[in-house]
Amino acid sequence: MNPLLSRLSFRSAGESHGPALTTILEGVPRGLTIDFDHVNGELRRRQGGAGRGGRQRIESDTVEITAGVRCGVTIGSPLCLVVQNRDHKIDELPEPTRPRPGHADLSGAYRYDDHDIRGTLERASARETAARVAAGAICAQVLRQVDTEVFGFVRTLAGARLPDEIGATIRAADLAGLRAQRDGSKLYTLDPDADKAMAAEVAAAGKAHDTVGGIVEVHGVDVLPGVGSHLQWHERLSTRLVAAVASIHAFKGAEVGLGFGCAALRGSEVHDEILPAEPGGVLRRTTNRAGGLEGGTTNGENVVVRGAMKPISTLRKPLRSVDLETGQADEAGYERSDVCALSAASVVAESMVAIVLADAVLARVGGESIDEFVVRHAECRERAVRLAAGEDRGGKKQG
Repeated sequence: MNPLLSRLSFRSAGESHGPALTTILEGVPRGLTIDFDHVNGELRRRQGGAGRGGRQRIESDTVEITAGVRCGVTIGSPLCLVVQNRDHKIDELPEPTRPRPGHADLSGAYRYDDHDIRGTLERASARETAARVAAGAICAQVLRQVDTEVFGFVRTLAGARLPDEIGATIRAADLAGLRAQRDGSKLYTLDPDADKAMAAEVAAAGKAHDTVGGIVEVHGVDVLPGVGSHLQWHERLSTRLVAAVASIHAFKGAEVGLGFGCAALRGSEVHDEILPAEPGGVLRRTTNRAGGLEGGTTNGENVVVRGAMKPISTLRKPLRSVDLETGQADEAGYERSDVCALSAASVVAESMVAIVLADAVLARVGGESIDEFVVRHAECRERAVRLAAGEDRGGKKQG
């Protein structure tokens, strides 16, 4: 099992220029009808966005499920998801000797005590994220069975940013329009003016033979309250989400809600006051600075997670490095790469949040089949509504 997952298990295998990327996803309940169009659509989105390199013109990612389904429906056994690589030439590629600053080239050489940079970079490549997106798309479908949605977009890119008020509060009724706006933009953001400014940043960096990064944001909408735990450090849902987002290639930071912004504010400016529930609902807040998590557990508001991606480390105008064959100063090597992969990273971040949330909700609710999961989830939500109304489990007011 993955250390930060409890009900699901997710592992990937494969190299950037190997035959295929393979994902084993275990713990998905029986009875989920797989929407292959959705999975393949997410894989296509991962390949899009301004600033992508030549690899995306070679590959046309689609998923094949070779185990765990019968007639397109999950049977409860592990799923094996395969994404083939068209650019399969790992054995013919040259052996790099000049590590790139910011990449895993040199740290891998230290780890394995050898000069096999190719052996490291092939697995360290962000091509691996296609496997994550395939798994995340399945987990998003599990969450949709209980009307929970996951939605990611680009918040900032270099010096361009989406206005703070746009995307600050997202409701289920907003999602269709927001998805149309995001998917129709070059950079997967939510405002035409911001999209133009971000595209200009990418173009300027490309002209200078440089790269750019930024911040992506993911919302979990209508997440069941009471999911997660305060009991152990690794059981906190905040821990799991931050770790999952920070694990994405080239990400150097992650936060929930206000995150690092809390450090400059007073408590009265940070914490979300609790208000009585509306009929049929749970206790509500007028703000969501906590990002839907308190004590490592969901509180009924949307889960909001952000991740910061550094500029890609492969530069067409190389930085200084050392040739490991001679020990002499040289320029860093060059591998085909992107100017900006932030749009793709927002898809990957959405997938990682979907995996972690699906795991946490399944662990809280239980159920070996999708039908059982849906029924149990409805029962859990009804109990949360009764608690918010001041009723005991028998429906009587507590006094």
